Amino acid sequence: MTPPADATAPVRHPDAPAPGELLGAHYEHCFGCGEDQPHGLHLESRAGEGVRVTAEFTVKTAHQGAPGLAHGGVLATALDETLGSLNWLLRVIAVTGRLETDYLRPVPVGTVLYLEAEVTAVAGRKIYSTAVGRIGGPEGPVAVRADALFIEVKVDHFIENGRPEEIRAAMAEPDQVRRARAFEVNP
Repeated sequence: MTPPADATAPVRHPDAPAPGELLGAHYEHCFGCGEDQPHGLHLESRAGEGVRVTAEFTVKTAHQGAPGLAHGGVLATALDETLGSLNWLLRVIAVTGRLETDYLRPVPVGTVLYLEAEVTAVAGRKIYSTAVGRIGGPEGPVAVRADALFIEVKVDHFIENGRPEEIRAAMAEPDQVRRARAFEVNP
């Protein structure tokens, strides 16, 4: 996924979370980051320097595909969730338009997958980013990597396409209200 020639370097929003700050779940029932999802990844992302984030999750029995190994779709979800959390640093609402994933080695159940992601370019509503997942920590062997294209959307995208009762419930959550207000300066 190559950004167009007129793409610009990403710029961290001045009101973005500080480096090292835990970003938290964008929705409590999200399979990737939500605390209320019993078999979810419970992925935790932290703001990094520039337009970068780090994240971790532990591969559990519920996440396996082949016996004792993480399911490839779960690994793609972890990459997608980490890449999506980059949007907090840009202070935009964006959805995945394309995700290209490379699987380089198996990830055993019980493993902590350490993920790093960064935005590489912005072209209009398009946000280009890349991520890598390492087994055990920041110096561990690379197990998965991905390139992604996110498309900036308005909050109406979720209101028009989601289930109304769940949208209302999510928007009533105190953390969700706080996060929604964070985007009011960037309508």
